[in-house]
Amino acid sequence: MIKRRLKNILLLFMVFALALTACGGSDVESTPTPDSNLILTQVVETFSAGLTQTALAAPTDTPIPTNTIPPTIPALPTSTSGIPFGTAPTSSGGSTSTSCYGLTFVSDVTIPDNTQMTPGKTFTKTWKVLNSGTCAWEAGFKFAFTTGEAMGGSTFVLPAAVAAGAQYDISVAMTAPSTAGTYKGYWRMSTAGGQFFGNEVYVVIIVGGGVATTTATTSDVATNTSAPATATTTPTSTVQPTATQ
Repeated sequence: MIKRRLKNILLLFMVFALALTACGGSDVESTPTPDSNLILTQVVETFSAGLTQTALAAPTDTPIPTNTIPPTIPALPTSTSGIPFGTAPTSSGGSTSTSCYGLTFVSDVTIPDNTQMTPGKTFTKTWKVLNSGTCAWEAGFKFAFTTGEAMGGSTFVLPAAVAAGAQYDISVAMTAPSTAGTYKGYWRMSTAGGQFFGNEVYVVIIVGGGVATTTATTSDVATNTSAPATATTTPTSTVQPTATQ
């Protein structure tokens, strides 16, 4: 198509050039004959320039973006040990969580609450307690003072294991304070590492006629069945008048 248009333009220019030559008559020097090669070169340059401008004016095609395949997420590794991921493994050394330990107070074997004591008297307090947990208490567990008045008591170290569900008597030697008053001390069981668990038990005594920490119930008060006592009055002295002589 382009070559055909070039040929047509070239033919037109050649015809035009021949017409000019024919109209010039015999005066050859007055109108020089156009060079056909030069005319052809100019035509080609003009046509090429037009094609370049047309190409610049035409919008370029925007390449269509290709779809990007998202990366695949690797599968999480499965546990081969039977323990779900995110769960802390338990120690293989036989250690047990303190959540399985428990202690429940049963009764006071000796020195019930508000026992009267003389100053400086030595005594042994014994509690009956129950292993209410699901794990046995191990030898080396400690029954230790926590707060209040220790009254000279020392930490009791469990000499042997106590099975779950079993009752046990814990005894601590103490000494009553030398000053009158009411004294109360709290004690609690712990693991050998010092982690407390279970009920916190206490001992309370009255030294030298102090005030009891608990209010007596009606069952503690004796009922008087005798006849009411007759009120007595104290005679007052009467001043006798002096005789007048």
